[in-house]
Amino acid sequence: MGNVQILLHQHVGAPCRAVVQAGDEVKKGTLIAAPTGLGANIFSSVYGKVTDITEDRIIIEPADEQPDEFVPIDVPEGASKLDMVKAAGIVGMGGAGFPTGVKLGINLAETEMGELDPEINPELPADFKLDCGYILINAAECEPGLEHNIRQIEEECDKVIRGVKYCMEMTKAEKAIFAIKKKNQKAVKILNEALKSEPAISMHLMPDIYPMGEERAVVRECLGVNLTTMQLPSAARSVVVNLETAARIAEAIDEKRPCITKNVTVRGKLNGGNEAHVFMDVPVGTSVGELIERAGGIDGVYGEIIMGGAFTGKSTELDAPITKTTGGIIVTMEFPDLHGARVGILVCACGGSEERMREIASKMNGNVVSVCRCKQAIENKPGAPLKCLRPGNCPGQTANSIQFRKDKCEYIIIGNCSDCSNTVMGSAPKMGLKVFHQTDHAMRTIGHALYRTLKVSKQVSQDIDF
Repeated sequence: MGNVQILLHQHVGAPCRAVVQAGDEVKKGTLIAAPTGLGANIFSSVYGKVTDITEDRIIIEPADEQPDEFVPIDVPEGASKLDMVKAAGIVGMGGAGFPTGVKLGINLAETEMGELDPEINPELPADFKLDCGYILINAAECEPGLEHNIRQIEEECDKVIRGVKYCMEMTKAEKAIFAIKKKNQKAVKILNEALKSEPAISMHLMPDIYPMGEERAVVRECLGVNLTTMQLPSAARSVVVNLETAARIAEAIDEKRPCITKNVTVRGKLNGGNEAHVFMDVPVGTSVGELIERAGGIDGVYGEIIMGGAFTGKSTELDAPITKTTGGIIVTMEFPDLHGARVGILVCACGGSEERMREIASKMNGNVVSVCRCKQAIENKPGAPLKCLRPGNCPGQTANSIQFRKDKCEYIIIGNCSDCSNTVMGSAPKMGLKVFHQTDHAMRTIGHALYRTLKVSKQVSQDIDF
């Protein structure tokens, strides 16, 4: 194991401050950084010595021996479960990174429904109310090609359910719903069997469409409520919790275990094939390169390495460290060469930012001459990340295709969800525009269908043969 680099900013909020010094000996679970405001505790994930502290990270040289034992979280006798979650430094491990102790600090039994927007909830009466509070477990494994959430259900279902029940207790939610894609038949059957003795917890099956795991999409699919881009799930008397986050909550409460490891899927242009390599409980701060080597190493020349998912991830380097929010590492094939052709970029709230789309265009040797935005991509305030008005439900992109044609684009690069991509394909090719999706190089590498014309229904039957 090489040096472990633990970033001081692994969550929504301000970076943490180091509470150790260079030369200090640390163990698994030693507190090494604390929040300065909104944030979460950060712990050493290995036994070793702190060799350096920089502006953005703590570098630890691991010891040769790495015992399984860890330093338990420091909480007083009789501490509440919520205090244990906060002390453990747990954040949203699906990628968002919001401090979980803050998210769960709500009483859903007393939370009032938010005001419904009639334009996006035409089928609901204005006075619609949910009967109780809900914990919604995001088990959608939203990004294509990742498999570690589903693997955790298959291997550690009991732990996940314990975490869900703790979430219900802390928030006073009467019910919980697992949101999971119907295609994951093995995991669905295991979960169904486990829930037979849990009458307050149910399961909602979803289609294999991106972005079913977006927080407001989970609320819509499970509870039938469309939230505005400004509303949190609490407006629908709910809290959305990532599946791995639920498991870490169980560890914190049952074992006093700090959040020091992450489940990661590694796949792509690797020696031995492009199948998913799932690594459970990887020490936070492990390098991307080390995980790729554990997966067999890179097979020849490659295009880029993506940290995260193909839609929302970013390009990274071999020496970059994984964090509490890292879900995937994808090594892609080489990019096609557009030889300086005129390119239009269609930016969607569900995919990469304009900066990321321009990076991809540059790697394809394209000349960006036009930028459009999906009309459902809302900027709640200047500079804030875009939010989709109706995640996964697109009204059409013809106007943008017309604009690209006016700007004499030869190619367009899109970053849209499944349904948006479907609507682009209904107009762009007819106008002579050649379409690339920002995920194409990753999807081709892992053998996944490209995001073009939607071939599956956006509705899915809840019936399944158990």
